[in-house]
Order: sequence, then structure tokens, then C-alpha cells
Amino acid sequence: MTDPTNRRRLGLPALVLFGVAYLAPLIVLGTFGVVAQASRGASAASYLLALLAMMLTALSYSRMARLMPVAGSAYTYVRNAIDDRVGFMVGWAILLDYLFLPMVIWLIGAAYLTEAYPAIPAWTWILAFIVLTTVLNVIGFKIAKTANALLMGLQFLIIAIFVALAVAYVMSRAGTAGLVSALPFLDPHSGPEAISAGAAIAAYSFLGFDAVSTLTEEAQSPQRTVPAAIWLTASIGGGIFILVAYTAQLVHPGAAFADPAAAAMEIARRIGGAWFAAVLLIGMIIAQLASGIAAQAAGARLIYAMARDGVLPKRGLGRLHPVFGTPAASVVLTGVVGLLAFGLTVESSTSFINFGAFSAFAAVNLSVIALWWRGRGHRGDRNAWAWVVAPACGAAIDLWLLSRLDGRAVRLGLIWVAIGFGVLIHLTRGFRRPTPCLQEPNDSGSPASPPEPPSAATGANFR
Repeated sequence: MTDPTNRRRLGLPALVLFGVAYLAPLIVLGTFGVVAQASRGASAASYLLALLAMMLTALSYSRMARLMPVAGSAYTYVRNAIDDRVGFMVGWAILLDYLFLPMVIWLIGAAYLTEAYPAIPAWTWILAFIVLTTVLNVIGFKIAKTANALLMGLQFLIIAIFVALAVAYVMSRAGTAGLVSALPFLDPHSGPEAISAGAAIAAYSFLGFDAVSTLTEEAQSPQRTVPAAIWLTASIGGGIFILVAYTAQLVHPGAAFADPAAAAMEIARRIGGAWFAAVLLIGMIIAQLASGIAAQAAGARLIYAMARDGVLPKRGLGRLHPVFGTPAASVVLTGVVGLLAFGLTVESSTSFINFGAFSAFAAVNLSVIALWWRGRGHRGDRNAWAWVVAPACGAAIDLWLLSRLDGRAVRLGLIWVAIGFGVLIHLTRGFRRPTPCLQEPNDSGSPASPPEPPSAATGANFR
């Protein structure tokens, strides 16, 4: 048997790099116009509100990761802290992220290519993305990992150039005084309602900070490094998103764009001319392609793990390709789901994903409170802020942002939850059988083993 300690090779810097890479920082330019339109010109405020919600949720994830140092995420925490059945429903909601994230990535990439080549219909680019990433994922999953380091360097380089050019553009017209403005946060045409709607979309950029928890079993001193990495990933990502939104909004105040989904291209031409617009387009397409490969691979592996465990049909979905050794049927299924992009927009599709994310985030916050309640006889009231007030505020903000999502996305999300509840009833034969165990894939694509429920002794050691 392999010594499990040999697997613990990831320190804090490696965990943070993984988390930030999973966020794909360049995505802030892909969704900027949509967020600016929803917030009516106060995109920086929307990202700030989203960061507040994510930081409170990151605090809850950090506490759960410290208490349960095993691979897993929202499903694992909720299953152990609240109830197996509630955990199943949270896992079902997480499926939205895995299944529809590739679709959003393809939509954003198609929007930028359509803006550059308007004579070619958007559906052509979407189909090209789906076919290309599906073929690559059927052949093998290591392509995205090979390009990860280069991709990260490219993203940070493009972001740095974008911010530098935006600052130079503003200074050339208003001097250094033009760099200090409240408009990106308090546009006169905006307000709390619009800022909240923008934050509900902006939160999409943060999806993935929680993915650090899937590496717990490979991390050095996981009870210390994983919580710190979760916190740092959310903080670094939020800082980048707010900075980019602020500078972009200084260059282009308000929310009027020819195409909100490709607004960054419009700004790129203004601050850097055709050459930088071309650089940004190439960077965005490469980033979208690589992110799409990784996201589709993760979604396919989750479907495969669930099918193998009997939650989904084993025939086909629970089998590996005899030649390539990949879950080809699951990969193809994610590609078929991506065809829904033909009838959706970036805003509605990101809202659909955020429905699952906000549901899971709220559940993790409530899990912290549930553990506090179960172990309340072991601690003093001095822990009430960290174990009750902060997670309650995080859950409240998550649920508020969920209510601000696109109406169609909320309806589809509720239908998805109803389907999941029906699946749960079927699998448990009306709750007469044990709840099946969902397994989330870790970074290597292997299903993560869920932990044993925390014992009574665990509750006595809350910090």
C-alpha cells in the first residue's frame, strides 16, 4: 500500500496557484460588459459586494476544511454536518456548475469571435468549441494541465497590459486626478437593486475558490494550508476583479455597449488600438479553449463517478472508453448539454450556474452553524461570532444574490432541484434505503473519498 503521507506534496503557494488558476482571472474581461450593464455602470461595486459574500463563505469553507481535512467540497461538508439527504441535494445542485460551466465558457468565446468576425454566425463558433473540446477530452484529459502554467502567465500578462493601458488612457485625458473616481462604485444611474443584480452575475468569476478543498488529501499540513489557501484565493481573485472592473469603468463610464458580452474588445480598441484588440482576442480564445477543456473534463468525470456509484445510469455513462480510457459517453453528454447555448445568453447561463453555486455556498455556511449547534455544550459563547454570526451573514447574502438572478435561470434551477428530489426518492425507495454517496472528482480527476461523519469527540475540539 502506498504511504498516504507521500501524497502530501502541495504547500501553500502551490494550493493558491491552483485556486487562482481555477478562477481563470481573465474571465473578468469576458463578463465585464454583462456585469456593467446589470449594475448600470457600477461594476466595481458589484464585484466588491460579490467579494464580501465570497469572503464570508470562504471563512465557512476554511472552518469546514480545518475540521474535515479530507478531499471534498460543499457536498462532503453538508452531508456530515447536516444530513445525508440534504447533502445529496447540495451535490445535485453542484452538478449545475459542472454541467453548464463549459457552456458559459463557449458562449463567451463565441461572443468575442463574433464581434471580431460578424459575418460568421455565433452558433458556428459555439459548435466549433463544443466539437473541438469534446474530441480532445475523449482522446485524453492531460492537454489542459500541460498548458496550465503558460495559460496563467498569459492571463496575468494580458490583465497587466490592459490595466496599464487603461490607466495611461485616463491620465492622457484627465491627468492623475482622473484615476480617482467614485463612478465605478456609485454611478448616478445605478442603485442597490442594480448593484445586487450585477453582483449576482459577478460572483460567477469567483467560482472555483472552493475547489482548493478537493486537494486536501494532497496538501501539506492541510488543516493549516487549505483554509489559508481558500481565503487567499478568494482575496487575490477579488482584488484582480475589482481592479480590472474599476479601470475598465473609468475608460468607459456607464453601461452602453454595442455588445455587452464582448465589451472588453470595445475598450481594448479604445485604449490600445487594433494591435491590443487582436492580442486580447487571441488571449481570450486561448483562455476560453483551455478553460473549456478543463471544465468539460471535470464535468464528465463527475458524471462518470455518479454513474459508477449508481446515481446515474451505469450503462454507457459509468464506463470508460476501451481505447482512450476516458469516460467518452460522459464527455459527449456534456457536449450535448452545451448545445443549449444556442438559445441562451451569457447573462442567463451564468445565472443558471450561479443558482447551483449560491445554493451550495449557503448550505456550507449553514453547515458551520449546524456544527456549532451540535457541539454548543463544548464551547463558550465567545465563539458565537465566528460560528454563527459570520456564516449567517454569508448565507443571507448568498440567498439574496440567488434571488437577484435572472428569472428564467431561477425557474430552471428550481426545476433542476425538483428533478434531483425525485431522483433521491427513487434511489432511496421513498427514503427506506440509505442515501447514495456522491463523489466529487479531485484535481486528478479521480473521485474523492468521502470522510466518515464527525464523531462526538470532534465536536468537542472546535476552535
